[in-house]
Formats: sequence, C-alpha cells, structure tokens
Amino acid sequence: MIRVAILGDIGSGKTFVSKQFGFPVFNADEEVSEIYKNDNSCFLRIKKTLPKFISSDSLNKNELTKAILDDFKNLKKISSIVHPLVRRRLRKFLIKNKKKKLVILDIPLFIENKLNKKNDILIFIKAKKNEIQKKLRKRKNYNKKVFKNLRSIQLPLAKKKKISDFILVNNFKPKNIKKNIKIIKKKILDK
Repeated sequence: MIRVAILGDIGSGKTFVSKQFGFPVFNADEEVSEIYKNDNSCFLRIKKTLPKFISSDSLNKNELTKAILDDFKNLKKISSIVHPLVRRRLRKFLIKNKKKKLVILDIPLFIENKLNKKNDILIFIKAKKNEIQKKLRKRKNYNKKVFKNLRSIQLPLAKKKKISDFILVNNFKPKNIKKNIKIIKKKILDK
C-alpha cells in the first residue's frame, strides 16, 4: 500500500484534491467532526478539562472556538484528548485498506504530529494567498484569529513544499486540478 499525504496551507484545497484520486481517503477533519458528534466520553473529558467554556450537552464548535480564543493553550488541551482518538481511527483505516494499492491521507499537521513514514509520498498543494483568503471567508466557521493561531503551530509552508515529492498548483479550476492529479497518480503508481 502506498501512502500519499496531502500537505498545504489551511484552505488550499487539500480535501478537494484528496477526493480526486479515486482511492480511499482518511480525512482527519471529518473524523474530528464525527468524534465531536458521537463520542460522549470525548465530550465529557473536554467538558471536565474546560468547564468554564463547555455548557452545552454536546460538543459545540462555537464553545471550543471561544476556549481557543480565550487562551491558545486550550487548543493543546483539546488536541491531547482528540488526537489519540483520531490516531486510533487512522490505524483502523490503514488496516481496513491494507490491500488497496494507494490510500490518501488528508491530515492537517501530518508532519508536525510525526505521522509520516519513510516511504510516504508527500504532495504539497500550492495556492495563492488571496484565493485562499477568499475561500476561507466563505466558511461558516471562519474566525481570522483562530486561523492565524492554527497557522502558528504549523511548519513553515516553504519547508513543507521543500520536503514534498510533488507540488500541485491549485488555481481553483477543477478541470486543471483533475488533469494534474491524473499525471501525478500515474507517476506514483508507475514507480
């Protein structure tokens, strides 16, 4: 099984790109949403850790955002609870798909959390900052300060770009992206 990790800035189009390969995708953001929605023990641990911020009966992204904005250290507290659960789901995904030729890993902080293995193929999504900003502003959960804080815990984009095996330019034109993914996919599978 070839593991392909998609790297890039927040809002650069990693999720869209991941879905274009036609192979199983592990999307960490979707897994976190699923955990927030359905994992009661996770909710109880976060509520116990951040009682001042969590007043609802289930995890509420607005409350989590307030906690992070109040003190950025709260993100580490939340992550220490959620990340092990995501890693467990990643292991299950890899076991389930071990006979697949290729799997796609759409995991923010993939490198930062030391999830990369020696033979992983890294694809960096390069997109213009103004295009990313336009896209981010359309998100309903967009908060400039939270995104700025999240960027501060990421490796510099230049470093991610440098260690990547492929660079895919995202001009936010699906036809071009699909064509370029086809080329990259062929190179990966022909290795």
